[in-house]
Amino acid sequence: MNTIVWETNLPGIHFLNRGKVRDLYEVGDRLLIVATDRLSAFDVVLPTPIPDKGRVLTQLSLFWFDLLRDVLPNHVITSTDFPAELEPYRAQLEGRSMLCRRTKPLPIECVVRGYLSGSGWKDYRATGKVCGISLPAGLQESDRLPEAIFTPSTKATAGHDENISFDQAAATIGGELAERVRAVSLDIYRRAVAYAEPRGIILADTKFEFGLLDNELIWIDEALTPDSSRFWPADGYQPGRAQPSFDKQYVRDHLERIGWNKQPPGPELPPDVVAATRDKYREAYRKLTGHELK
Repeated sequence: MNTIVWETNLPGIHFLNRGKVRDLYEVGDRLLIVATDRLSAFDVVLPTPIPDKGRVLTQLSLFWFDLLRDVLPNHVITSTDFPAELEPYRAQLEGRSMLCRRTKPLPIECVVRGYLSGSGWKDYRATGKVCGISLPAGLQESDRLPEAIFTPSTKATAGHDENISFDQAAATIGGELAERVRAVSLDIYRRAVAYAEPRGIILADTKFEFGLLDNELIWIDEALTPDSSRFWPADGYQPGRAQPSFDKQYVRDHLERIGWNKQPPGPELPPDVVAATRDKYREAYRKLTGHELK
């Protein structure tokens, strides 16, 4: 049985940061990224882990990083060949961690949308635009856009990221670099869409992060996972409403049903919600990679 990891404990390894899902460590001049089984909903980390979640996030990221490595270099050094000082902690790290090159992360999130959903749908209803980009009138929720759009956002240290215009992104990181990340983000998204659609998955939108290493643009963090993307089952897709998705939808629906006020601490999750959420993450992995999570 695989180890469930809600929080890592690696004595002697330099701890850097604990995010909502990932624990970060410094190993020499490298970065150790561990995807735990924590789950956040409405920006609150819940006390109940989702078995296999961290392994799905890591293994799916590794799959995409490898599949699309010709588009842009990524930060992964290894996910299996750990240095000696990490060997005592292999049970916590196996299948859920990546040893990576350290970069200077760009201070924006690079979001690509191919369908009208989430905050983009709210923005469109209010203004007819998404992040300042005008769209045709009369679109419905979940409609496919005429073409994918790049809609960057801020990186919030707490709370929600905020959508910004391309000009704001250019003012933050420089015009030339903003043009580069827009082009790369759209290229990766289009290739991922073309790969996922024949496998029964619609990639509605996704978020990328990039960093700089010796002035080279590097793809970092996670890649096209259910936590960073909206994956919809192609069968049953119907514009005009929200779509079912391969992520923590069961958790959000449960929390809405029980009337939680969305303030910490989060409530414990019942076993049926945990099992259904785990199954959705594993199903996304299976459909995209063609095999079960090992």
